[in-house]
Amino acid sequence: MKIQLRYFASVREALGVAEESAEAPEGVATVGDVRAWLRTRGGAWADALAEGRALRMACNHEMTDAGTRITEGCEVAFFPPVTGG
Repeated sequence: MKIQLRYFASVREALGVAEESAEAPEGVATVGDVRAWLRTRGGAWADALAEGRALRMACNHEMTDAGTRITEGCEVAFFPPVTGG
């Protein structure tokens, strides 16, 4: 399934890429699966998207959790929690 991936703020800086199109492998069905799959790239990917790291996720411009199902052509975004002052 073809999906669009977007990375923002410190995630984008760590990965060195702002967006990409990707073919999600068989068995990748949720936003959490996408995150786990991207971690298998290793290096900066494993660090930036690590399981315990505070990270917000969105699917098609809506905040979501790891259990949200992805669909053909959807956009999945990863970004750090926003703090204000």
